[in-house]
Amino acid sequence: MITVVGEALVDLTVSADWSCRASPGGAPANVAVALARLGRDVSLRARISRDGFGAMLRQHLSANGVSQRDLVTAREPATLAIATLDPAGQASYSFYLSGTADWMWRGPELAVPLAADVDALYLGSLACALPPGAAHVESLARRTRSAGRAVVVYDPNLRPGVAAGRDAERRRVERQIRHAHVVKASAEDAGWLYPGEPAGEVARRWQRLGPDLVVITLGAGGVFGLGRNGAEVTVPAVPAAVRDTIGAGDAFSAGLLDAMADEHLLGPEGIARLASADAALLGRLLASGALVAAMTCERSGADPPRKADVLRRRGTGPPAA
Repeated sequence: MITVVGEALVDLTVSADWSCRASPGGAPANVAVALARLGRDVSLRARISRDGFGAMLRQHLSANGVSQRDLVTAREPATLAIATLDPAGQASYSFYLSGTADWMWRGPELAVPLAADVDALYLGSLACALPPGAAHVESLARRTRSAGRAVVVYDPNLRPGVAAGRDAERRRVERQIRHAHVVKASAEDAGWLYPGEPAGEVARRWQRLGPDLVVITLGAGGVFGLGRNGAEVTVPAVPAAVRDTIGAGDAFSAGLLDAMADEHLLGPEGIARLASADAALLGRLLASGALVAAMTCERSGADPPRKADVLRRRGTGPPAA
């Protein structure tokens, strides 16, 4: 089982013609749905409101096979994210965050240890940044890494528009990286935190803080990965007819975790194997993430592919019926 911790919110997507569409979203929830569609057992630890948007989120998670065993029913309203698309389909975001369900974690809600069947914990995005809940999420990551039973995967997934400032965000991200075995970030995030510093140098800086694998997505430039033993690899981007980029980074994370499961890199044994991952293994992991991300970009909104679609795209699955 993979457990994802973080927000499940509502995306209001505003197109270039100013039409608006509401859909389930939130980076961690997107990762959970993508993992479920890839055939992985996955649960989501999120605070879901009792309002109509909360009902929509629960139905979406259920319909996609995400376990709801770790959901918390919240009194606060759902969070709204406004995604505005430019003519090329690139999304920019603004948020209605004040007093909403996703950030109001209380200590007892996250103090419960991960279930015995959990072999990976994924976290990141706004849930790791916004008080008061962020401190409790970070504590869970710290305890999980110390326990040594589950691989911790962290994606800062920054939102500069709601950040406390570059220096404060850099300190927070570097502190949270210390609790992770795997760090995945975009070149945009790395460049915002460390202006002018090449992605490879950012990866090396982060690896010195403790993770065994650092991955930085480079958009059209592909994906860069750095292993604990010094292995480095850059995988080219997968060609795609892009409709929009909503959920692409989350889909990459799911594809990465899916490949990690295939390569036996989850759980205690996986933690041990991560430290010695060679360039060939890193290449397979990154290629999996890149493919799932590209296929998501070919669809409108955060609509990741199912495992059968991915296998067909690779040429290893049965033809479509």
